[in-house]
Formats: sequence, structure tokens, C-alpha cells
Amino acid sequence: MSSNSQCLLKTLFFLLFIFPLVNARSIKSTLHKTTELDESLTYLWPLPSQFTFGNDTLTVDPNLSIVFTGNGGGSVIVKEAFERYKKIIFKHGSKSGDFFDVTQLTVIVHSDNDELQLGVDESYSLLVTKSNEHSIIGEVSIEANSIYGALRGLETMSQLCIFDYGVKTVQIHKAPWFIQDKPRFAYRGLLLDTSRHYLPIEIIKQIIESMSYAKLNVLHWHIIDEESFPLEVPSYPNLWKGSYTKWERYTVEDAYEIVDFAKLRGINVMAEVDVPGHAESWGAGYPDLWPSPSCKEPLDVSKNYTFDVIAGILADMRKIFPFKLFHLGGDEVNTTCWTTTPHLKQWLQDHNMTSKDAYEYFVLRAQEIAISHNWTPVNWEETFNTFPSKLNPQTVVHNWLRGGVCQAAVAKGFRCIYSNQGFWYLDHLDVPWDKVYYTEPLEGIKSISEQKLLLGGEACMWGETADASDVQQTIWPRAAAVAERLWSDKEATSSTNTTSSALQRLEYFRCLLTRRGVPAAPVTNFYARRPPLGPGSCYEQ
Repeated sequence: MSSNSQCLLKTLFFLLFIFPLVNARSIKSTLHKTTELDESLTYLWPLPSQFTFGNDTLTVDPNLSIVFTGNGGGSVIVKEAFERYKKIIFKHGSKSGDFFDVTQLTVIVHSDNDELQLGVDESYSLLVTKSNEHSIIGEVSIEANSIYGALRGLETMSQLCIFDYGVKTVQIHKAPWFIQDKPRFAYRGLLLDTSRHYLPIEIIKQIIESMSYAKLNVLHWHIIDEESFPLEVPSYPNLWKGSYTKWERYTVEDAYEIVDFAKLRGINVMAEVDVPGHAESWGAGYPDLWPSPSCKEPLDVSKNYTFDVIAGILADMRKIFPFKLFHLGGDEVNTTCWTTTPHLKQWLQDHNMTSKDAYEYFVLRAQEIAISHNWTPVNWEETFNTFPSKLNPQTVVHNWLRGGVCQAAVAKGFRCIYSNQGFWYLDHLDVPWDKVYYTEPLEGIKSISEQKLLLGGEACMWGETADASDVQQTIWPRAAAVAERLWSDKEATSSTNTTSSALQRLEYFRCLLTRRGVPAAPVTNFYARRPPLGPGSCYEQ
């Protein structure tokens, strides 16, 4: 999945051959240059579905109050979100005054159901009007069918609010605004790998918070892999002996905390247990899971004990992760240990199986366990590529390896998630922002019924070369390019004529992230996550 060797080779090539060619003295100084934004552009990210605007400027009261109405008006989730956004909007000390155009925000939520699942209604409308003959004050209102639609509306409103340093007041430009917005795809994800490098809880929370700014709604938590097993599993307490150290672990309480933190921001957490490959770390606590002490992967397919452990892990995790989807991996399975270890070789012969048959047997049995816990299984594309007719019909195919997989999967009636490594693998540092941005998940899928089976997509942050020191600037701002592709209308964002405007808008959003404390790298770096090559405005890096 993560193609670590490719990434390391590309890094070495850049450091040895490309970076030395950059002459610092040739970098044009912009110390005395004033950067002017193109006022014709709409600096909202992701771009809303439908919107109109005017040419008025409204001032916003730093003591902005909120009025909740509707069945969901009493939602703690929305109230807490308002307080978070209020701190973001008014982080500078605002000048006090006798009159502000906007003093109150009205939030109308029609449902009080706070269940967060795939396909929850995230639509909203946002109205910003100036005073008129009927009212001496302006009006800002958000209306949504669900709590989570209201959260998306609050994010958009926060991006409309700009602090004017000259008059020291928060303003809304281009009023009146009327926005009707909804996501293009239900699944808009970010994979986070905490096995290759442990990420502290606070870093994970910061990433979740930043996801909400781009309206991403699924954190795919790749918790464990062959390198380390950091998660506590009460049913099998020795499993986390596979962690790097005793300080690089996640307790059950930590996992609950992450799920709860994400829900308050309208973000689901999809956990992954990658089997039968990518599981060498399991044997640190339970060596019987290895085919042999010298051949440690894939997990031993011949023992019922292996599946008992999987069942125990999933039973414990089901208490923590309420999201309907659960990722079972299934990729990059090298079955050499099964064909060369004597007892496994004998087991294959006794059951008249090839190693390919055993791979299928393992994946399907793991799927049965997940389904027994009322989970919908997600598997990497190799399972579909190898035995599509045998997969459980509920299976969600996760594309990563090559193009055309989602097209083939939906043609056979499977749902699919798009993460083609050539475009949306964030550890591929040489993939530029525009290649990320203009990738189309529905490419080649013409039938409306088949397009509905494409759940959405996911940017993947594999962790071989990223830890707490650089993971966020590796994610951002390119993950924002994925976010807009998955949220916004294709017609409004896919024209080749919009490359310049998309770049300016993305640079603006990158600076919004940095103002909010997110260490997002410059947009147009030849190599993602590198610092600026010289002085200049954030908006032109």
C-alpha cells in the first residue's frame, strides 16, 4: 500500500540532484512587495454547490450571540461548535463600538438525531443579509436538516468572517450571501497511519480538527501494521507488546476519546485491522500466530486460534468504533510462509488448497467475523482483483494500486472508495497539488446507478517517512485538494481554465490553515512539505 521504497528513492533523488540547483540568490525577494488578492474569486474552500453574493461589507459584533431553533436546536454538538468557531473568528481583539451590522446568528436544525453514519445529511443553507427598511441590523442564519449539516454551515460562515487590521473589526465582504450547499460524495476520507510511526493523541486531534476545516468526514485510522501494534485489546492483552515501546501505545480510553472528539466535528472514525498480511507485530505477544519463528507473515491460516484472536480484537473494537464500515485490509499478501512452513504446507495439502485458495479462505472468514458484529467490510483492491465472485456482496472495495478498479468494481455491483496511489497518496511527495486536484474518482463510470456505488475517496497519509514532526505539513494543503474534489460540483471545479483561480484559492486556504495553527506547507513546492525557498507572502509561496 505505502510504497516506502519508492518514496525514499524519490527523496534521495531530490536531495542529491534537484535541491542543489536552487540558487538562493536567484530567488526574487518579495520583502517590499504587497500581495493583492483577486477580488473576483470566491475564497471559500471547498467551493459551495450554489451561491450568490453582493458587494456590501458588514461588521460583526465580537459579542455575537446565537439563537437555536428547530427540533435539533438544543444540540450540544452545535453549541460547542459555535463556541469553537467564535474563538477562531474573534481570535484578534476587536475594536468595541456602538453599532455592528451583525449581532446574532440564527441556527435552525430540523432533526435532533445525533447519530453519525455514512450518508448523514450534511446539506445546509447560509444566509447573510444587510439591514433594510424592515430591519436595522443584518441577519446571518444557517438552516440544516441535521446537526452535521449545521456544522458544515458554521465552517463556511467562519471562512466568510475576515478580520480587518485597519479598523480592528471582523467583517463579512461581498454581502448579501445566499449559499445552498451539499457534498458531492458521502465518503470524504483521510487515512492516518499510526503503526509506522506512533502519533500522540494530541497530534491526532489536531489532524481531526483540521479535517473539519476542509469538510472531510472520515478518519481512516490505520492503527496497526507489521511494524507495530500500539492498541490495547482487553481480550488479548499481550497484543500491544508489539508496540515500539511501552510509551507508544493507545489505551481503550484513548481510542474512545478520539472517536468522541471526531464525532463533535462531524467526522466518523473507520478503524482498520489489516489481515492476513501486514501483521507480523501480532506475534510479539502471541508467537503462535506466526507460521514459524523464522517466517512471521502472513498470519497462520491453518489455526482456528488465529481467527479466535481476530474475533476477540473485533469484538473489543466494536465497542469503541460505531461507524458502520470496518477495514479488513487484505493487501500485499505474500504467501511464501504458507507454502514453505511444514505444518502449513501439510494443511494446504489436506484441504486441497493452493496458497491463493488459502488467501481467499482467510479474507472471507475475516469478513464473516466483521459482519457478525454488524460491520460492513472494506477490503483493499487485491481481494477484488483476485476473487471478485467470492467476496461478500456487502464488501466495499478500496482502490489504491491502479486505475480502473472502481470502474470494474461498481460494474459488478460492489461499492468502492477511490485512493489511487498515483494521485492521492500523500507520502508520494513529488505529486503536485494540481495532479491531486484534477483527479476524477468517477472517471470511466458512466451509468448513474454505478456512479452511486462510488462512495467517494480518501487521501492516504502513510507513515514511513512522517511522524509528529512533519505529518501535518505532509497532509496539508494537498489533502484540501482532495477535499474539494469530493465535496464540490465537478463542473465548477474541473475546467482547465480554472487552474489559476484554483491555485489562488488553495493558497488562500493554506494560509487560513496556518492562521488557525495548522502547519500546512506551501502549495507549489516541487517537493511537498518542504519549507519556503525564500522570503515572501504566505499567499504566494
